[in-house]
Amino acid sequence: MLSAIWVAFLVLALVCGAATGRLDAVTQAVSTGAAEAVTLAISIAGLMCFWSGMMELLQASGLAEKLSQLLMPLLRPLFGKAAQDKQAMEAVSANVTANLLGLSNAATPLGLRAVDRLYTLEGRRGAPDSVLTLMTLNTASIQLIPSTVAAVRAACGSAAPFDIMLPVWGASIASVAVVLLSGRLLRPVFPEGK
Repeated sequence: MLSAIWVAFLVLALVCGAATGRLDAVTQAVSTGAAEAVTLAISIAGLMCFWSGMMELLQASGLAEKLSQLLMPLLRPLFGKAAQDKQAMEAVSANVTANLLGLSNAATPLGLRAVDRLYTLEGRRGAPDSVLTLMTLNTASIQLIPSTVAAVRAACGSAAPFDIMLPVWGASIASVAVVLLSGRLLRPVFPEGK
């Protein structure tokens, strides 16, 4: 689906460029943008590798599991009957932990494992409440260490890439609260399975 969206953007840019007589500017922007994207990807790779390595160390040392156990009392009320399954809650906790540390790349496989386990518990695919709750937590995650954003800021020349921590904390806590509250309030309006 994402490929289709990017192709549509490219075709739209070409059509608009041709219609306005600025097709040369569009083609120049494509080559410049591609070069800048590669440069940005290479420049943030080091920091992303560092934080992914930190997550591996946290897991190997058992600290990630301890952090997950600290999160369990907060997560159990959100997941209903799925909270009774140890394997599901460990996967959910690992996903939330990775997001807390700002490791969205590391959180993705953990989230997929958690969703797979939640689907198994529900006995069906679709959009069970437990899966939707995990998706909202994953999407609007609280980030204690915004490593991805800091890596992009550092790559773009920021002298203090982590000076955004307070606004990130406030915005991420507010977004998670709003999403979870909205999900609870809208549940009677859109009952599961409808």
